Amino acid sequence: MVETYSVRIHHRQKNTVYTVRVPSDRYILQTAENQAADLPYACRNGACTSCAVRVLSGELHQPEAMGLSPDLREQGYALLCVSYPRSDLEVETQDEDEVYELQFGRYFGKGPTRSGILIDDD
Repeated sequence: MVETYSVRIHHRQKNTVYTVRVPSDRYILQTAENQAADLPYACRNGACTSCAVRVLSGELHQPEAMGLSPDLREQGYALLCVSYPRSDLEVETQDEDEVYELQFGRYFGKGPTRSGILIDDD
């Protein structure tokens, strides 16, 4: 028998909250969309950070989340497109650029760019 969980998603950018029911064997993003939730996404295969959320409470399983480092996963970040609920959950969407910077910012010595132009504060 497949368990079904309540997933509360706060879409910060739109200041909207969705509460959806998601079976433990279904991806959260796809199931939420089937219940009329309008959430951010891009690749749908766990390789980017467009659908990144911060888990506020509850547990999920995301074995295919290639787009998140183990460190960010440990800090409570998840990718809804490849996440399965393992309990009732509360999550909130994140800004893709912030998550990308958290993950890869240390690899870029000069910091972020704007419109393809390097920002040099020196």
